[in-house]
Amino acid sequence: MRVESESFKDGDYLSLEHALAEDYGFGCAGGNRSPHLRWSDAPAGTRSFAVTCYDPDAPTGSGFWHWVVVNIPPSVTELPLSASDPGAALLPPGALQTRTDFGKPGYGGPCPPAGDHPHRYFFTVFPVSAEPARHGRNRGGGGGLSAPLQHAREGGAGWSFRR
Repeated sequence: MRVESESFKDGDYLSLEHALAEDYGFGCAGGNRSPHLRWSDAPAGTRSFAVTCYDPDAPTGSGFWHWVVVNIPPSVTELPLSASDPGAALLPPGALQTRTDFGKPGYGGPCPPAGDHPHRYFFTVFPVSAEPARHGRNRGGGGGLSAPLQHAREGGAGWSFRR
């Protein structure tokens, strides 16, 4: 699979547009807009997609999940800029954002602790071979991934970014 974005290039630093918004109270003042993502060359038999954003450098001992979207229909090949905004209705029908490590569903942009080294953020698109998961939005902390990723196929693809 291939993943690309109009929001940034693989390995780039994320712009403030995608960083965490001030109202989260972590000390950042970004736009908290989820990035545009486009993918292609999914393996045969893909029944849905899952998209994640994960920070392996977060000082938690286990990283930090910034975004989890499951049940993306197999006919969908991209998510537009700000797809995570519930008021914009940009996610495809049936897609579900599950709870992240921020404690609620939706995208939470990067915001490394003050004075910490730049963190890496991995946006990954997983092709899933099972029927879409039937669970609620509040599964999370990565737990919203358990059902879809049990059926994730080899060939998931992603990009890494820094902030």
